[in-house]
Amino acid sequence: MTARGVTAESRGPGEVMTWSRELVEPASRAAVDTLPDSMRQIAGYHYGWWDERGTPTASCGGKALRPTLTLLAAEAVGGVASAAVPAAVAIELVHNFSLLHDDVIDGDVTRRHRPTAWTVFGRHAAILAGDSLLALAFEVLAASGHPDSRDGMRILSSAVQSLVEGQSRDVSFEERRDIELAECLAMARGKTGALISAACAIGALFGGGRAKQVDHLRAFGEELGLAFQLVDDLLGIWGDPAVTGKPVYSDLYNRKKSVPVVVALASRTVAGRQLHELYHADRPLSGREVKRAAELVELAGGRRWCQEQADDRLARAIHRLRSADPPTGAAAELAALASLIIHRDR
Repeated sequence: MTARGVTAESRGPGEVMTWSRELVEPASRAAVDTLPDSMRQIAGYHYGWWDERGTPTASCGGKALRPTLTLLAAEAVGGVASAAVPAAVAIELVHNFSLLHDDVIDGDVTRRHRPTAWTVFGRHAAILAGDSLLALAFEVLAASGHPDSRDGMRILSSAVQSLVEGQSRDVSFEERRDIELAECLAMARGKTGALISAACAIGALFGGGRAKQVDHLRAFGEELGLAFQLVDDLLGIWGDPAVTGKPVYSDLYNRKKSVPVVVALASRTVAGRQLHELYHADRPLSGREVKRAAELVELAGGRRWCQEQADDRLARAIHRLRSADPPTGAAAELAALASLIIHRDR
């Protein structure tokens, strides 16, 4: 198989995502099939492959963004996507481990427009299924036979530690009234940026990239990951429920200390002070109050700041991508996918 980015014209993001799923899903299913039956049932339900009784469904298993980045990163260093399929599977396993745990921690009852795994199988079972997926991710890398699999496992292990630390910070914010913006951004880099960065770095590694190329792709993913979280925070307030699968103003109902909220609270504006009073009221917020909170976040500059920062981080990411000297087709596909991620319905 030749490197797609060298021999063919670039594809659009939709075509790239379909191509990625066709490569990664069979390998993901084969990996999950090796799990003990109890864990396999929950994992397959969470992925969207079957219902709670094990009956196959047509549910979408998610966008598969991270494995797509992994495959494209392999091509961006002149390699072939097929060599990075085990890495893409491992990255997606870790991502789904985090989602299973996040849903339990946050008490979310829906994901991808269906009941979350913990609401169907119980909290303990969902946590254990997440643990099982995490262990399986490293098993997949170890069994890949790739000469750089050990380095890949080190990169992934570091990303998991950062992800867990980011999630821990996020949980701790719920108990605190005043959060510094620097703390909030550090949380976002760990919770979201670390795994996206690892996806690109391991993809480049499995694609045979030179050390400098791997580092540039790692930095590309780090910048893209932070931009992704900034946009995700915007969607958590103003996103279309038909797209996000969550109610409008969802993060505000939960009084989440997301980046636009923290920016607004720290703005020292009249709107920021009013938001502080509203956000820290000792009672649930009404629908009218939540709508007002969204207005105050915008008036205090939280929405605009996140939009501008997301665009800036995207520009930095593209600069690091170009510095990796990728083939033209692969560069165009990665850049187009990154742009789509950052400008999605925000």
